Amino acid sequence: MAAQWDTSRYLSLFVSEATEHLDALGKELVRLEGGVTVEAIDSLFRHAHSVKGMAGSMGYEATTALAHSLEDLLDRVRTTPARLDRSVADVVLQAVDALGGHVKAANTSAPFPDSSALQTQLKALTASLQPGSEPENLSPASPAPLLETAGQPESELPPRWLVTLRVATHSAQPGVRGFLAYKRLSSLGNLFRCTPSLDEVKAGRLPGGTFEVELESSEEEAAVAKTVSQVADVELVSLKRVASAPPVPAPEEKSAEPEARVVGQEPPRTVRVRTELLDEFLDLAGELMLATAGVREVGRGLDDALRGRLNESVDRLHGLVRGLHDKVMKARMTPVSVITDRLPRAARDIARRRGREIELILSGSEVELDRAIVDELSDPVLHLLRNAIDHGVEPPEERRMRGKPPRGTVKLSVKRASDRVLLEVEDDGRGMDVERLKALAVERGLLTAEAAKDLPEREALLLSTAPGLSTAASVTDISGRGVGMDAVKRAVEAVGGTLEITSRRGLGTTFRLSLPLTVAMVNLLLVGLGDDVYGLPITKVAGVVETTRASLSHSRDVPVLQFGATVVPARELSVVLEVPGRPHDVDAVSPFVVVDTDDGRVALAVDALLGQEEVVLKALSRPLDQVPGLAGVTVLGNGRPVFILDVARLERPARTPAASGDA
Repeated sequence: MAAQWDTSRYLSLFVSEATEHLDALGKELVRLEGGVTVEAIDSLFRHAHSVKGMAGSMGYEATTALAHSLEDLLDRVRTTPARLDRSVADVVLQAVDALGGHVKAANTSAPFPDSSALQTQLKALTASLQPGSEPENLSPASPAPLLETAGQPESELPPRWLVTLRVATHSAQPGVRGFLAYKRLSSLGNLFRCTPSLDEVKAGRLPGGTFEVELESSEEEAAVAKTVSQVADVELVSLKRVASAPPVPAPEEKSAEPEARVVGQEPPRTVRVRTELLDEFLDLAGELMLATAGVREVGRGLDDALRGRLNESVDRLHGLVRGLHDKVMKARMTPVSVITDRLPRAARDIARRRGREIELILSGSEVELDRAIVDELSDPVLHLLRNAIDHGVEPPEERRMRGKPPRGTVKLSVKRASDRVLLEVEDDGRGMDVERLKALAVERGLLTAEAAKDLPEREALLLSTAPGLSTAASVTDISGRGVGMDAVKRAVEAVGGTLEITSRRGLGTTFRLSLPLTVAMVNLLLVGLGDDVYGLPITKVAGVVETTRASLSHSRDVPVLQFGATVVPARELSVVLEVPGRPHDVDAVSPFVVVDTDDGRVALAVDALLGQEEVVLKALSRPLDQVPGLAGVTVLGNGRPVFILDVARLERPARTPAASGDA
């Protein structure tokens, strides 16, 4: 039942912060199953307490009651940590899921789900965990959260350490490494003063490569040193015991209100901004860039003196607009951890349902991508994880028979590569059966037997992304190789990425996603077809060859073009797009643009090359977004609209040995 006063203005803040606490609660609980610590249980309690308080402020009585029951259970667990086993963890996770359902209902103004049965189960479990049953060597946790230290005697406070860290001078991302070390230390206890400020650390502005933080933690020196050693390019310079005075804790990434400035320390001040507003800012910045290009185009008709003065002003304006655009893009950048933080919980649930033993290894979660790309990748990455656990990793008994350890490994790594981001999901399971994939493709009429025989392994593995094509012996409610893989491939390509699969029978499979940093800006090669202009993404262009059509070779009546040491099939782009092109003399020299498609490289004949340009990508509206081969549209400085071609989704050439690079 809602409160009598109007709380609608705070709804978005409640949904956002409650979701963060619930995600953190689930993640912490999964991590706890590897080893229970008093501090980690305290963290669980604080998250549940925060959700209860926020729900109470909003007047959500059902949510408050459920969160209160969960808080009572976690409070009891704090006094008997040894009783936190899998059965208790399962009930806590059920409560987290139920609270998540409450938050979603609040966000959509839907009725809150009935959680009375779960509340009864939570209360019964709380009553069964009687205090005094923990082992003698594990002291009970403090009944109050560690941050609430006001009024405690000095002797009861955890020790405080002055930690001095140094980031290696050769580090390519000193700010990322420093901030990662800061976050790792925060898992050991409470962090206070940071010098330089946390913002300076994030920006990589570290005098001499060093910075200091004060850490309040009951952990030993060895634990602190080990935590720092886990961060590449960061070393522990010194660790000194300091007095445990109660200053204000170091600022987190969010700050509710401005604080007094301290010399050498500028606390970060942030504000939550709706993603829709950032999208609007980006559109406006893009329009400004187009308008600037239009002004430059008009200036070309002026005399030299006026054109020079105009171009000087336009250049300055262009620099300012580009800077504005870059700042908006930076605000849209989101760490991949938004996706990966939820995977340990998902891996745990899937593994338990399918009887698997799984070790999930995550790396590179701090790498940032455009929020629009991160939003689109959430479901595809989760699907790849499900496939890896459900159909990639074998059951423990089968792994023992094959000489493997019973616990399977699934690795998800993210790394920056120039202007791209590589995301890999790798398992050490049974691998994929290439010959079985080919046979199924022939059986479904997707390939001829002759074409399947000549199909390279790289392309044969991509057959698993064909709709409904699966090598799984049975399709489960969790996943199936091929079931949904077509959606994964479409989602990756929709943001300008590519999907590659490698697999070794009996050793495992790797799904590799190559993604752009942003979908807002794209470098194009402009080509002419008749009176029309089209844009080809530079990242898909392998090269350009100028030759005559008469000089082309043929393989089984398919024209092929020599490109380096290989040959590639040659096609008229006007024929592929089904648009009129200019008539050509077979002896006239024409440009052939060699591009990378899903079926390998193809040479596309065009009428003219019109140069290269960085443009703002605009999404297509219906019905154009349904046209295969179109990725978006942009507007040139002269006001001319140009379609941007989605090379990966262009009409596929007929499958021939030449199409695979074999003449």
